[in-house]
Amino acid sequence: MPRLKVGDRAPEFSAVSSDGVAVRLADYLGQRGLVLFFYPKDGTPVCTKEACSFRDSYEQFTKAGFEVVGVSSDGPESHQAFKTRYNLPFPLISDADGSLRIAYGVSKKLGLVPERVTFVIDKEGIIRLVFSALFASDEHVRQALAATEAEPPP
Repeated sequence: MPRLKVGDRAPEFSAVSSDGVAVRLADYLGQRGLVLFFYPKDGTPVCTKEACSFRDSYEQFTKAGFEVVGVSSDGPESHQAFKTRYNLPFPLISDADGSLRIAYGVSKKLGLVPERVTFVIDKEGIIRLVFSALFASDEHVRQALAATEAEPPP
């Protein structure tokens, strides 16, 4: 599957968050940018560290005009427990069938473990950052912050 790259238009998606709220790329276009981060599994050490880093930087993202959304194949119940346990202020959406992962070109390492990939999408729907590193969870947040701060204010 081809990986999306900087300058590409982000594929539209629609999913329901663990809170039961519809999350669609179209809802952000023209208004806010989006930091869409794909992670392998709720509650694992590296994924928890990454999600908590996004939580701790959430205010910086929103001040820069971006919303944060996490994506994994875990179901809504798992997402809700993960979100509650770590006080995550952003939506987590389930990609149980892998369609969103496929649309964004996020593969599985050795065919088993979904990649950890962060996309920064501007309010026009253009991808401004693609960062992939399976174990460098903090670097996802640093790279995403740098990309959102480089964007003009909304």
